[in-house]
Amino acid sequence: MPAAPVLPPAPVLDRLAAVGAGNQPPSPAGLLAVFNQLPDPRKPRGRRHSLAAVLTLATCAVLAGARSFTAIGEWSADAGQAVAGLLGVSRVPEESTFRRVLAALDADALDTALGAWAAAATTPPAGTRRRLAVDGKTLRGSRTPDSPGRHLLAALDHTSGVVLGQVAVDAKSNEIPALPVLLADLDLTDVIVTADALHTQRQTASWLVSRHAHYILTVKANQPALYAQLAALPWRRVKTAARTVERGHGRRERRTVKTTEVRAGLLFPHAVQAVQVTRRRQPLADGPATTEIVYLVTSLPTHQASPTLLATYAREHWLVENRLHWVRDVTFGEDLSQVRTGHAPQVMASLRNLAIAILRLTGATNIAQAIRHHARRPERPLETIKSLAC
Repeated sequence: MPAAPVLPPAPVLDRLAAVGAGNQPPSPAGLLAVFNQLPDPRKPRGRRHSLAAVLTLATCAVLAGARSFTAIGEWSADAGQAVAGLLGVSRVPEESTFRRVLAALDADALDTALGAWAAAATTPPAGTRRRLAVDGKTLRGSRTPDSPGRHLLAALDHTSGVVLGQVAVDAKSNEIPALPVLLADLDLTDVIVTADALHTQRQTASWLVSRHAHYILTVKANQPALYAQLAALPWRRVKTAARTVERGHGRRERRTVKTTEVRAGLLFPHAVQAVQVTRRRQPLADGPATTEIVYLVTSLPTHQASPTLLATYAREHWLVENRLHWVRDVTFGEDLSQVRTGHAPQVMASLRNLAIAILRLTGATNIAQAIRHHARRPERPLETIKSLAC
């Protein structure tokens, strides 16, 4: 029986094929160019597939919903030579190739390269500043009997929902010294960095300001002297500057915000405003109401950040949970992943970050729906990557 004819590749992919095969210089902003810059961990002898081709196919598979090495290999096999040929690949890589390459790849170099690409691909709207939410996440499925799960610290752009940086946190350390490493390669001029109470550290604030950035940091009991000083401010004499009422998650939440200038005497470097946020939550069903008071400090002066803006920026920080961690856990099944070998846990997390970035930068608002769209036709992930490679 003669072999089934292979349909010609879609014209929109022709230029991507030329880039992958080296027939024309890649765009500096293109993902293929990014992948080509990475050091290949394999020995030259016996190498059948370029690193750029392997990483591009892996990215395509993750865009189509692949969650494991096996799934990446299966997607590549199903996509077949009609898709692999567009990257100049004469033979589709097997699952073992993806496993070996992703486990041996320099994960930090990958994150640095992807962060630079994402920063170049995202610009704040006119008249606004870039805002970065810094937060960490443990890859629970990467635990072994002898070691805890890999912990990664990421910086998410508030506006675009795109990760601009990721770094592994040493198992014997914590997130605090990792923050300067995470942000070291980014241009922080006039950028607002938001972080939770763990990062409310004097050295962190001083480092950010030395890089011409601003901070909005939460203050909790880990800074008892500062917390006591903020709580003792004459808040009763400060007028409420912003008030919101919202319903959701089975409760009604009333939020009030007060701000006051603190140009001298506060036990925190470069802080010029203190913020008090009072949250009163009332269950819609029967149940007692709860009240929580949170304090923030910021280096933003009053003429640059009104109380309403400060309240908005503080709430935006938790987009890192909703738009990144939740998506990776629920949509990509990250906490269920049993990938544990070498650098593979971090690399797989990086590919998930990249897939989310690609989808958001091409207009997707529902990540799960976008993944299903890309899963239905094998050429669609390449078409989407092509749209960003120009």
